[in-house]
Amino acid sequence: MTGSLQILQKYWKYGSFRELQEEIIDSVLEKKDTFVLLPTSGGKSICYQVPGMQMEGICLVISPLIALIKDQVQNLQKRDIKAIALLGGISQNETIDLLDNCQFGNYKFLYLSPERLQQDWIIERLKQLPINLIAIDEAHCVSQWGHDFRPSYLKIKNLKIHFPKIPFLALTASATKRVQEDVIQNLALDNPAIFQKSFSRKNLAYHVIETEDKLYKVRQILTKNPQSSIIYVRNRKSCLELSHQLEAFGFTATYFHGGLPSKEKEHNMQLWLEDKAQVIVATNAFGMGIDKPDVKTVIHVQLPENLENYYQEAGRAGRNNEKAFAILLVSVGDVEIAKKQFLTSLPDKDFLKEIYIKLNNYFQIAYGEGFNEQFNFNLNQFCTQYNFPVLKTFNALQYLDRQGIITLQNEYSEKISLQFIIPSKEVIRYMSLNPKSEEIITTILRTYPGVFELDTLINISLIAKKAKTIEKEVLKVITDLEKNNNIHLIIQNNDSRITFNEIREDALTINRISKPLEKQNELKVNQLKSVIHYISKEKCKNKLLLEYFDEKIIENCGICSYCVSQKSTLDFETINKVVHFLEEKKATSREIQNSLDLTTEQTIFAIQTLLEKNKIDINTYNQYFLL
Repeated sequence: MTGSLQILQKYWKYGSFRELQEEIIDSVLEKKDTFVLLPTSGGKSICYQVPGMQMEGICLVISPLIALIKDQVQNLQKRDIKAIALLGGISQNETIDLLDNCQFGNYKFLYLSPERLQQDWIIERLKQLPINLIAIDEAHCVSQWGHDFRPSYLKIKNLKIHFPKIPFLALTASATKRVQEDVIQNLALDNPAIFQKSFSRKNLAYHVIETEDKLYKVRQILTKNPQSSIIYVRNRKSCLELSHQLEAFGFTATYFHGGLPSKEKEHNMQLWLEDKAQVIVATNAFGMGIDKPDVKTVIHVQLPENLENYYQEAGRAGRNNEKAFAILLVSVGDVEIAKKQFLTSLPDKDFLKEIYIKLNNYFQIAYGEGFNEQFNFNLNQFCTQYNFPVLKTFNALQYLDRQGIITLQNEYSEKISLQFIIPSKEVIRYMSLNPKSEEIITTILRTYPGVFELDTLINISLIAKKAKTIEKEVLKVITDLEKNNNIHLIIQNNDSRITFNEIREDALTINRISKPLEKQNELKVNQLKSVIHYISKEKCKNKLLLEYFDEKIIENCGICSYCVSQKSTLDFETINKVVHFLEEKKATSREIQNSLDLTTEQTIFAIQTLLEKNKIDINTYNQYFLL
């Protein structure tokens, strides 16, 4: 047994590696620069975590996905592997403490966002660490032709200067040939070993279905395939609406989007993972780090923004290698809606500048200040205050995030403050009339003695714990108190968190980062054209997807919506041939097959279909005849 397999079995409890994993790990252990293109569910993290455990020192992992970093660090810690994350939004002192822990605490993995590499003092501290491997996740971000270009990724190759003998491992789940070449060049990979797994998923049937009633079609699909399913929708409102509609029809359903509190996200996800809910309705915030092998169906109710995202989301079906379905529902007008949604909401330089200035004003950041300041943020409130279109604003903020100017995290938070506006004796009277509320109110009064004098921030979880109840009951009590005019209550919801990575410089900042904006907008236009081509072209859907990723195949898949429709046409022609033949004379199945030059499968299919429809019968001589 190899050392790699022993590590895999000891910490991950897997009996064997997936395709290409062991070869990639061997390449890394041989200190070779390595480029890895493994489509979704290929097990990329194992490719650096296993060798990282085998080698002396610490593995440096660079990733732009904050949620995925947190998830991976937690998973490693659960396996008693020492891992740490260095993300934006923490103070310099906290960062120094974390790096000290890495240097002297025998840690095996250090995760950081690429923006951190833009700070010289971080680089100086990294140089002091015993780094054994540099893994670059989401490596397509280094290419301006990738679907998620981040200029901060261009700084990664500078690590070659400081760590000339340390292997680079670049990993991505989606890259065209052009992007692959860009990644190798921009990361300065030295004669890299290249490992690429086919994008073909032989068990996954890609279906594009035209329908005017998408809800009815969803019901049909879920009834026919009652196994675990994901339905992707475009926005948070649709998540709730469709989930509730499905429950009204008798399906067990839940929902997931970036604006949910973390506890609710976890609860809803567990319902689905444990098969207590057949369906999870989600935005594209769902799926990162999720590996549920028995997902039978992934349905997209609206057109995706690009085929890279669609392939990854659709690919969450059928990871157990059993037949599964990736279904894209299309109706008249969807293309125009997508153009309006994705193309008219692309920000130009002037809009980007306006958003950046207003964002700084919103948080009262003065010119030349703001570095490393962090704020809770509600996108809808911001857009309402300045009368900005929500989607275009979100795209502008995402661009600022990808350029490293800000870090935008989907992180729900809720602040609750209250003040009693009645005398204490009236509070006592209220409790006597509402004895079920007494324990919670008493706990609030004991925990926050100044609650009669001023608005006081309260911790719902803490009150629930002290009162030996649940948060829902605490919220009910304080809501009732407000309804009865006993308290002044303020509940502030924030669905995001923003960290400013640079000082405010307005035009200087925007002029510096606006150059790639036009190219990025052009790329998004072409990506949407590829989606439209995918749904409208009369061709094998699997072939179309593979061609997009520069992979050529000759044979049709035989199971996508196009192939099934072609097969149905051929089957109809075969049945007609058999009927016309039997009009002339009675015949056995072998005579039918030989006379019409059919395959055995075609003959059996035609005869069974005609028998089921009572169009033919069979006599004692095993001859078929028309009825």
